[in-house]
Amino acid sequence: MAALGANLAIAASKFVAFAFSGSSSMLAEGVHSLADSGNQALLLIGGKKAQHEATPQHPFGYGRERYIYAFLVSIVLFSVGGMFAIYEGYEKIKHPHEIEHWYWPVGVLVFAIIAEGFSFRTAIKESNELRGTLSWSQFIRRAKAPELPVVLLEDFGALIGLVLALGGVGVALLTGDGTWDGIGTVCIGVLLVLIALVLAGETKSLLLGESAGLEDVQKIEAAVVDGHTVTGVIHMRTLHLGPEELLVAAKIAVQHDETAAQVATAINAAEARIRAAVPIARVIYLEPDIYSEAEAAKGPDREATPGGPAPHATEH
Repeated sequence: MAALGANLAIAASKFVAFAFSGSSSMLAEGVHSLADSGNQALLLIGGKKAQHEATPQHPFGYGRERYIYAFLVSIVLFSVGGMFAIYEGYEKIKHPHEIEHWYWPVGVLVFAIIAEGFSFRTAIKESNELRGTLSWSQFIRRAKAPELPVVLLEDFGALIGLVLALGGVGVALLTGDGTWDGIGTVCIGVLLVLIALVLAGETKSLLLGESAGLEDVQKIEAAVVDGHTVTGVIHMRTLHLGPEELLVAAKIAVQHDETAAQVATAINAAEARIRAAVPIARVIYLEPDIYSEAEAAKGPDREATPGGPAPHATEH
């Protein structure tokens, strides 16, 4: 919401500055801010749609709507933001003209830097509550909720773009050569295209389906085992159905002399422990099996064995 409000205000001011000055950097930056406003609207729509209840046709719900709309954001940023800016910059270089009423673009750019800085600061504050000890690049790569990485990259790109636009306008005013305004515009476009490609790659990975983080996997493995009926994990798969919804499917080792009722009770207890350890683990499937040490020695590699990771385990 902070990013949306800032971008709408900035877009309006940039278009006013373009109307008075004729600066192509201002036009490109205005379209960029307008595209960013649309991007925030897409993220809000995706968040709303993701709240729909599961249906027989979509039994795992609509959590991935957020990933779809985040991917659309990268496409909008690439096409409307980046490619338009490159085209506008090329036209300005090919047909340069002197910037009029220079105080309009300079004043708007200074205002825009302040507004984008506020939005960027808000995104950093929100992200710091989630990223923990991760670096910023690690946080962007590993975050399961797409909104914060998208806003972070957008605002970061916007601030750099504003500096480039200010530099292009400044050099054009000092030299009297409008070509520099076009060069600044092309640089803005290239920057937006690069950011869009990064966003597309990250959201594509989320759309394909990512597993839980290593910390959550370890918590789940520890929660499954009770030391009595459930003695270990033979193998396990996890999948994010959405940023706050995780599917867990595991084959677990149980004592061979337990009754069906005891195994069923142990599985229910294991599911409760998993949900307590990792609250986003909402869809859980546990299949009981008998673990064999003899077969484990010659069996295929698995993800984990009773007591933790080991090179060999097998299922029966």
